[in-house]
Amino acid sequence: MTDFEPTHVVPPGGLPSWAAPDPGRPAARLDPLLPVRLTELRGDWARVACANGWQTWLDGRLLLGLPHPPEGGELTAGEDPRPLLARLQAALAEYRALLDELAEGRLTAAAFAERTAGLRLGAVLDGTDAWLLDLAERRWTYCDGRRLVPYADAGQAGDGAAGHAADPAAGRDGADR
Repeated sequence: MTDFEPTHVVPPGGLPSWAAPDPGRPAARLDPLLPVRLTELRGDWARVACANGWQTWLDGRLLLGLPHPPEGGELTAGEDPRPLLARLQAALAEYRALLDELAEGRLTAAAFAERTAGLRLGAVLDGTDAWLLDLAERRWTYCDGRRLVPYADAGQAGDGAAGHAADPAAGRDGADR
C-alpha cells in the first residue's frame, strides 16, 4: 500500500483487535504506537487498516489521532498563531512573577495559591510542530509554523493530576490563560 497515510496510532500499551465488530471474534493484538488508518466507525467499534493492508476492528475510543498540517497558503486572521502565543506567554510570565515572589518570601503559599487559581496554559513544542491550548475556544490547536488549526476539543482540560476545576475556560477574569 504505497499511499498509506495514517490517521491514528495505537496507544502506547497496544490494543486488542477483532475480526468483526463482535467481542466473540478476537484477532491479533496491535503493537504499541502502530500507525493505522481509520476506515469505518460503528458506535465505539472502529475498523482500521494497517500499512501492510491488513484490516481489523478495535475500540475506536482508544485510538490516538494524528495531526495533519494544512497545505501551503497564507495565514488568515483565525489561523495566525501569534495572538494565542502572546496570551500563553503572558500567562507563563504571570506565573513566573508570582513564583519569584513566593521564592523571595514576598508572597505566602496561601496568597500564591489564591493568585494562581484559574491560571492555566497548555503548550507542547516539538520542532516546527506546536500543540497549543486555546481556552477561549475550549480546544487544542495545532500549528506547523504556518497556520493554526483546530486539533481537539479541550473538554475537561486541566482535570486529573493537576486538580483544577472542571471548567478550564473559567479564568479569573475570563481571559485566555
